[in-house]
Amino acid sequence: MILVMAGTSDARELALRIHQSGYTLLTTVVTDSAAKSMEEAGLPVMTGRLTAEALVALVRERGIRALVDATHPFAEEASKNAIAAAREAGVPYIRYERDRIAIDQHPLITFADDYEQAAELAAQRKGVVMLTTGSKTLHIFAKRLLGLPDTTLVARMLPRRDNMEKCEELGLEQKNIVAMQGPFSRELNKALYEHYKVTLMITKESGKVGAVDEKLESALELGIETIVIGRPSIEYGTHYGDFDGVIGKLNELLQEA
Repeated sequence: MILVMAGTSDARELALRIHQSGYTLLTTVVTDSAAKSMEEAGLPVMTGRLTAEALVALVRERGIRALVDATHPFAEEASKNAIAAAREAGVPYIRYERDRIAIDQHPLITFADDYEQAAELAAQRKGVVMLTTGSKTLHIFAKRLLGLPDTTLVARMLPRRDNMEKCEELGLEQKNIVAMQGPFSRELNKALYEHYKVTLMITKESGKVGAVDEKLESALELGIETIVIGRPSIEYGTHYGDFDGVIGKLNELLQEA
């Protein structure tokens, strides 16, 4: 059995391809929405965040022969747990990560190394800041931007109850919450920017599947400054940016077993 740590649309497609290649598998996701997507595709799924220890236990209980980490490019903790668990359990670790998009230098684009630097850059610029990086790190931006003179923070995130509760706890006003599930078209991005009179947009370099190019193109068309947060630096070891590479490696590692 192969364990596929998933949750994104391309991870689901990879899991389907692995299954179609003749392997039995189990997928893991974090949200109920992602779990439903897996179930609709006919894939067995577990829901919930897993520590390294929990992953090791799962590998041993289910007889997992290889761990495929296809989590989001910014799911740093999940990937580190997967690497540690594979090492502890003595099974191969394979990383699938969607390709990066080429972002040309542009006077309206500023690159940040992490969320904290992005929040500090936004505080320097002020204005109407639209955050499109999700709810997990919302507290970093709320702490730096909420209550700052001449600054409005607008946060775009999934329409989940826990996200709304987090916004309330942090003091983010309802009128400045965009609770919608993407991906978003260029036209919808532009409409949201114009509606809120956005002067600065913050995004992550999640790759084309993450619709970063639509966010950027829409912002640049409207002359909106953008901060792009770079991917975390992780030593994955064996990693691929395409499905065939992952399946080929699985075949190579498991063909004798």
